[in-house]
Amino acid sequence: MSDNMLRRLKKLGVIFDLDGTLVNSMPMVVAAFTYAVKHFGMSPSEEEVIARLGGPPDACLRNLLGQDRHLPEAMDRLVDYHQRNRDSIQPFEGAESLLEQLLRSRTKVALWTGRERETTSEILARNGWWKYFQLVVCGDDFETHKPDPEGLNHILDELSLSSSDVIFLGDADVDVLAGYAVQVPTLLIRNGRRVSDHIKRISREWVETPQQAYDIVSAKVITEASPFRVE
Repeated sequence: MSDNMLRRLKKLGVIFDLDGTLVNSMPMVVAAFTYAVKHFGMSPSEEEVIARLGGPPDACLRNLLGQDRHLPEAMDRLVDYHQRNRDSIQPFEGAESLLEQLLRSRTKVALWTGRERETTSEILARNGWWKYFQLVVCGDDFETHKPDPEGLNHILDELSLSSSDVIFLGDADVDVLAGYAVQVPTLLIRNGRRVSDHIKRISREWVETPQQAYDIVSAKVITEASPFRVE
């Protein structure tokens, strides 16, 4: 990471994606969508499912199915799978420690997720995480979805931040594309998946694991002489 990037990271706000960034939910999410559509003869790959995430679940299902005929039944199957396996969604190691550090340093912190508000609220409540976020924007709060930056712009407006005041942590191409659209530096977590050269190029930085992303925020921001603070 360049010295220029480190200088720009100081005294900023932090915006997090949720799935694949703070909680290890992607295996369950992929399995749930696969279960929902396989009854209708669909066998999407993991990459196909992930590429369609970013908005509410019905939008992803519609894209996977290619039509609306089976959408209600597919949604029922998706909800059923999620209810039976929701306890498998656990925080990544180090996530809560970072959030606690940000809370203590009075950093402005927001969550921007494509997950719908009902299950987002469930995850935050189960982990006692509501206290860490000044603002939570979910996939069903707006008609637009990632990579459209409307949700990101809403966070900037509500928290009185400019694009240069923020670093955004996410694990999907749509996170990088949304951040790039409004010049918000995005730290991409690769999580072992293939990422195109274009996405790597327009992300401010990319790492392999969530823990590496947490280390960057913690070691290079919070512990700097000029930490993220709301004075």
